[in-house]
Amino acid sequence: MLQVKVERLRSKKSGFTLIELLVVVIIVAVLATVAVPMVENSVKRYKEIELRRCLRAIRTAIDDYKKFVEENKIEVDEDTYNYPEKIDKLVDGIEYKDKENKEKIMKFLRKVPIDPMTNSTEWGLRSYQDEKDSSSWGGENVYDVYTKSERKALDGTYYKDW
Repeated sequence: MLQVKVERLRSKKSGFTLIELLVVVIIVAVLATVAVPMVENSVKRYKEIELRRCLRAIRTAIDDYKKFVEENKIEVDEDTYNYPEKIDKLVDGIEYKDKENKEKIMKFLRKVPIDPMTNSTEWGLRSYQDEKDSSSWGGENVYDVYTKSERKALDGTYYKDW
């Protein structure tokens, strides 16, 4: 009789029941629904940080260009107000003569940064003569840049207003 009980215990198959499996699947699904928005926010926050960095780099390069032109008294078109004519001018640089009268090129950016919101190097541009909230570029110079993304940031503002 003892031997029959031992054989019955050995013959039982081990594994999960259907209910145990369903409980595990439900728990994993609940955890996934909590984790996905957190990951999405983290990605969005990273892109916002990258956008701020890119805007700061371009705006600093524009300011450095203007300062360089004014300090070295380099002749540029009067309509530009000493700002670059195009954003590519920051990468191409500006020719000048140093104190020893040698021709040199001063570059302000290595390359035009990629807009993390649109994944392109096409930035919205404003010239000095444009209205503050203008969404079209007058073409006289590059006074400011902004992203062309129409999406909202985590703080509720629009990226294009940064």
